[in-house]
Amino acid sequence: MTRRRRGALLIGLALALGGLAASDVGRREAAVRAQLAPLVDVVVAGRDVAPGRRLRPEDLALRRVPARYAPVGAASVPEEVLGRKVVGAVPRGAYLGAGQLEDESVPRPRIRRGERAVEVAGAGSQELVVAGALVDVVVVPERGGARLALAGAEVLSARSLEGADGAARVAATLRVTARQALALASLEAGAREVRLLARTG
Repeated sequence: MTRRRRGALLIGLALALGGLAASDVGRREAAVRAQLAPLVDVVVAGRDVAPGRRLRPEDLALRRVPARYAPVGAASVPEEVLGRKVVGAVPRGAYLGAGQLEDESVPRPRIRRGERAVEVAGAGSQELVVAGALVDVVVVPERGGARLALAGAEVLSARSLEGADGAARVAATLRVTARQALALASLEAGAREVRLLARTG
């Protein structure tokens, strides 16, 4: 076999092997694309967003990701989140969806000028100490008799608690004046027990 013919055979073999390798790479890329497809749009923060901010167009960006990696609940179009208020800080690039937005379908009580919302936890009826009810707050100090710390305060919201002894307890957010808030804080500081008594009449 002549040197020229041998060289031609080697070149042909190299081309054939190169074609096979390229074909194998192409098949692998196609397989990877098939596993990742389809791609979907998700809304992300286009910049750092401060807590409580209502989202504007300049706060948002779209990112295309494989559908299998898209977070559950993530918005797919900016219109889903525009104008909504974020509940916490959102870093640039983070996904935006229901979990990061304030639920504005639930009406929130408005605090009037000069008022405060304070949370008081103590013994109380979980059935009677509820939003909209009026309660008296009784404080039992370490020494001395019980004292009426607050009378007829409106309950803005309430949640059930369970004491260490299994007794019913409740944490209520009350609408009070600034002066009442200071007085209540002072009495609670030295209290052995706090009771929330719902007014039933």
